[in-house]
Amino acid sequence: MTLARLAARHGVATAHSPSEGVTVPVPDATVVAVLAALGVDAASPEAVAAALDAAERADRERLLPPTLVLHREEDGAGGTVRPPLDLPPGTRLLVTTEDGEIVDGGDWSGLPLGVHTVGAEAPDGRAATGTLIVSPARVPGPGRRAYGLLVQLYSLLSTRSWGMGDLGDLRELATWAGRTHGAGFVQVNPLHAGVPGAPGDPSPYRPSSRRFPDPVHLRIEEIPEYALVGPERREELDRILAEAAELRERVLGKGALIDRDAVWEAKRRALELVLGAVEPGPGRRADFHDFLAERGSALEDHATYQALAERHGHHWRSWPEELRTPRAAESAVRADPALAARVDFHCRLAWLTDRQLADAAAAAREAGMEVGIVHDLAVGVHPEGSDAWAQQEAFAAGMSVGAPPDAFNSRGQDWGLPPWRPDALAAAGYAPYRGLLRELLRHAGALRIDHVMGLFRLWWVPEGREPTEGTYVRYDAEAMLAVLVLEAHRAGALVIGEDLGTVEPGVREELARRGVFGTSVLWFERDWAGTGRPLPAGEWRAECVATATTHDLPSTAARLSGEHVGLRHRLGLLAGDLERERAADAAETAEWLGLFERTGLLPEGPGDEEAEIRAVHRFLLATPARMVGVWLPDAVGDRRPQNLPGTWDEYPNWRLPLAGPDGQPLTLEQLAASPRAHSLLRELRARTEGREPSDRAGDARTAPPGARPV
Repeated sequence: MTLARLAARHGVATAHSPSEGVTVPVPDATVVAVLAALGVDAASPEAVAAALDAAERADRERLLPPTLVLHREEDGAGGTVRPPLDLPPGTRLLVTTEDGEIVDGGDWSGLPLGVHTVGAEAPDGRAATGTLIVSPARVPGPGRRAYGLLVQLYSLLSTRSWGMGDLGDLRELATWAGRTHGAGFVQVNPLHAGVPGAPGDPSPYRPSSRRFPDPVHLRIEEIPEYALVGPERREELDRILAEAAELRERVLGKGALIDRDAVWEAKRRALELVLGAVEPGPGRRADFHDFLAERGSALEDHATYQALAERHGHHWRSWPEELRTPRAAESAVRADPALAARVDFHCRLAWLTDRQLADAAAAAREAGMEVGIVHDLAVGVHPEGSDAWAQQEAFAAGMSVGAPPDAFNSRGQDWGLPPWRPDALAAAGYAPYRGLLRELLRHAGALRIDHVMGLFRLWWVPEGREPTEGTYVRYDAEAMLAVLVLEAHRAGALVIGEDLGTVEPGVREELARRGVFGTSVLWFERDWAGTGRPLPAGEWRAECVATATTHDLPSTAARLSGEHVGLRHRLGLLAGDLERERAADAAETAEWLGLFERTGLLPEGPGDEEAEIRAVHRFLLATPARMVGVWLPDAVGDRRPQNLPGTWDEYPNWRLPLAGPDGQPLTLEQLAASPRAHSLLRELRARTEGREPSDRAGDARTAPPGARPV
């Protein structure tokens, strides 16, 4: 019981409930290991008793917690500080706002929004300081209902791409979707910096850094200095362009998979050539220096990691001792001009990528998009990546984020991502989290948070143990949400939480209270508390993005045809008999199609796949959902999932280009010329705007010459 008390004080669970009415104890060895990762010795009964005594004594002597939260209600009135302050009589409080103003801490209601410092001085001479986060009550919501496109950017190649989709393609997609089809947003996969070196990890959800974007997404030809390369370097640049064209042709014309490593190798050489041959003009140079000043040491650390990884590989724990921390590495950079030049090079890449992200965001707004570009925040980072190196004190050593066993996966999951230490976040006033959000929201109309339940708790798996031997560690959700709401308010951005899977009671309600949208996927929306049948459109929640599928699920064409069952069977992922699985899947699909027919959303009747996909989206628009997302492959009948959980080399996860029903890759230009895509998006626009869709064919002016209809 003493170990359980100690664990509870640090937010470490000693039991969990995989299903209602079932409680599973956590092994003591797991609890001890997790506490050790939090800096608490619980290796023996004596150590547990000493740690518990120390924690209780610290509580008695503490004047202030490290971080406090104050909500500012919409009418300007202040909320309550949490946790409550129990200060000795006569204690003086002073607040220094983030603008440097000193305010009497006795009047909380007049404090501005922001991250402030609060100081306490007790009559007995004790003093303490903490961070005070004053946030709005809610994240801002959309002005009007919107529909938008969900796309894995790497998969969307144009005739100008270098073997994978880039930020130029994102700008073109947003402009076309907004101007031609009235789309309100484009949601992309995480564009975080990947782990350097080859072979790289193609998953955008296991990045090196979540704070900075990956320059592999750059459109090289749109860098201003590109056009200024002189004839002495032009021949070499033309050779690289020929390689880029071959990379593109391999994917679009020869059936090859997207090769991110090869694309980056070509782009890296082109960037070195362009940046080495052309000095930016005074205005551009001033813009770069402003960027450096704004990003500060965080960018310097990231660029230093990138430069060191080029020399020593990305496994920073095996680097020379003097390079294993950012501050120690500073002297090595100062003493080595070649290394300093590479740090500068990687700073410039971050700047160029940021500016092209800004261009895409501006294009979305100019196209009339209600929301704009929706960026995606992965749940964690690679343990050997830039963020893990630069912020070692914030991550729990020897731990990995995952998921406990459930009805769909009896073995649980280990995602190989080190978790943030909740105590370290609180002690730092949530600075790592604040900095991360601020970077991602720079050019975002909205931010999607993968596994948003992680703001409340995460499943930690000790290194060397099975996922079944993990446990939940709780975070201060009040503080995590306050920071999120504050930064979204400052950016004027929406927040979308991916709240699929196991969600503990009260989480969705708390997220909704703070204005965070949820994610509702058609096939999962059933009356689970009653009949188990498909949930009628009118009973869906309004504050969500409603969609037919996601990057981890079958495309709608594959779902309707049942092809996804056969694929999982071929890869050995089915737990049950193939025919029983097919029958159950067909029955589930028939239930939904029957609902569509009864409600007049499928007047054509079942059997026509394209009509059925339109019916799916008519149903989504019949719900009260404020945002409706269209998986871009569904617009052209693509039958393959982008990612098949539970596979690694068995399936080409994260490497497939957008394709038609026949599996032939399609370019962005062919997408824009597709009658099938036009038919679906034209109807979505009309219904979103509250009018009946016309039968007029798509505007031929949107189809570029020579584009192949789909």
